Amino acid sequence: MTAAMAERVQMSHDEPWDALLETWRGLDVPEGWHAEISEGQIHVVPPPHAQHNRITAKLQRALLTVLPDEWEVFQTLGIQIVASEKLYIPDLVVIPDDVVAAVPANVSTPIDAGEALLVVEVTSPFNAADDRGKKRGAYAQAGIPVYLLVDRFDPHGPTSTLYTDPLNGAYRLARRVPFGEQLQLPEPFDLKIDTSAFPI
Repeated sequence: MTAAMAERVQMSHDEPWDALLETWRGLDVPEGWHAEISEGQIHVVPPPHAQHNRITAKLQRALLTVLPDEWEVFQTLGIQIVASEKLYIPDLVVIPDDVVAAVPANVSTPIDAGEALLVVEVTSPFNAADDRGKKRGAYAQAGIPVYLLVDRFDPHGPTSTLYTDPLNGAYRLARRVPFGEQLQLPEPFDLKIDTSAFPI
């Protein structure tokens, strides 16, 4: 794929879930790119920019200081919400290590999103609306207890929003802070995130 190609490429349309998943497994995307499934289509997404990666790295480093040994933080791990036929690859996902260890070797198999304890998305210019809307709804539907949205492109200024307490496909609680303020992750993480370290 060349830089001149669209940042999001629709690979399939209105295919049954099993066919979409099989196509997803067989994709050979360029290094750093990844593919997600939403609304009956496979979307190929380009690698994030350096500042995006800096935020992800800072969050991962902070999370590793508080996680028990049996939990891991993963980048580029596919998680699926089968009920709504979606497969996303969050910027970070915290999940019990034994869940991932049970996946057969050499098989591209997404993990059930309901196993995730925390999901993090850092917005990019082309996908911010999805992270704020579709993905938030899908993660709540899957029952993921904590969704952290780091939104550098919020129209009101860069913000981090912590969504918790999912019920009936929606998060009941949201705490939004501008970059520069601290954001407290709830138990079992009990971690203060210093958003002043996030590049704008």
